[in-house]
Amino acid sequence: MMDQEAIDLYGKYSHGSLGRRDFLKKLAIAAGATAAADALLPLLERNSAIAQVVAKDDARLIVEYMKYPGETGEVRANFVRPKGDAKLPGVVVIHENRGLNAHIEDVTRRIALEGFLAMAPDALSPLGGTPEDPEKAPSLIGQLDKKKTINNYVAAVKYLKTHPLSTGKVGTIGFCWGGGMANQVAVHSPDVVAAVAYYGLVPAAEDVPKIGASLLLHYAGLDERVNSGIPAFEAALKKASVDYKIYMYEGAQHAFNNDTNPARYNKEAARLAWQRTISFLKQKLKT
Repeated sequence: MMDQEAIDLYGKYSHGSLGRRDFLKKLAIAAGATAAADALLPLLERNSAIAQVVAKDDARLIVEYMKYPGETGEVRANFVRPKGDAKLPGVVVIHENRGLNAHIEDVTRRIALEGFLAMAPDALSPLGGTPEDPEKAPSLIGQLDKKKTINNYVAAVKYLKTHPLSTGKVGTIGFCWGGGMANQVAVHSPDVVAAVAYYGLVPAAEDVPKIGASLLLHYAGLDERVNSGIPAFEAALKKASVDYKIYMYEGAQHAFNNDTNPARYNKEAARLAWQRTISFLKQKLKT
C-alpha cells in the first residue's frame, strides 16, 4: 500500500504548495532513499492511457472540440453527445487543477453515454489552453482571475441551456479544483438545476443563500484540507433551505475518483459516488 506521507506530499505538490525539487527531496526522505523515491513517483503520477473507459471514437457518440463566448473571449471546450437528434439535458464538466486533460475528456464521454449533452470547458483558454506538460497546469490555474473564470463557466451553462438539442435543463459536475468551481457556479448561475461537487472547496457562507440548484457533495474521509469547511457549509445550506446531500467516503483520499492516479484512486468509493452522481443528474435533469 502507498505510504500516507508520500500521498500527502504528492497532494501538496499537485496543488502547487510544494515545488517539484522540494517534493522530490521530501519524497526521497520519506521513501528512505532516492532510488525508492524513483520507484514511487510513477505510481503517484497519472497514467491516463490505461484508465480510459470510453474511447474517443466510440460509435455511440459525437465527440468534437468547439469554442463558445465567455467573459475572457472564446473558450475552448470538449463537447460530447450521443448520436441522434433527441433533445437532452446538458452537463458542464469542470476539470481538476491539471486542466482539460485526457482523464476529464474521458469523464465527459462517460457522462454523454448516460444521455446528456456533456461539455468540458478548458479554464486555461485565456492563458493559451491546457499545456502538454501536466506539471505546468497547477501554476497556470493559480494565475486565473477567479471571478472571470466563474463567469466563463456560467457562460457555458447558458450555452448548453440554449443549445438547439438541449431540453433547457443544465447541471454541473466538478472534481477537486473543479469541485470548488462547481459550487461557485451554483452560487452565480440561476440557470443551474443540479450541481455535483467532488471534494471541492466550499463557497462563503454568505453566498450559500444564492444557490438555487440541488447539490450532491462527495467528500473523502482522509481529505482534511477540504473537509475542514464542511461544518460551516452544511450549517449554511440548512439555514438557507438548499436541497443537498452530502456523502463521506471513509478511508478515501482526495481525488479518489481519478482512476489515472493509482495512489489516490479508490475503486469502491469511485463506483459508489459515480452511481449516486448519475442517478442524481437523471433525477434532477430528466424529470
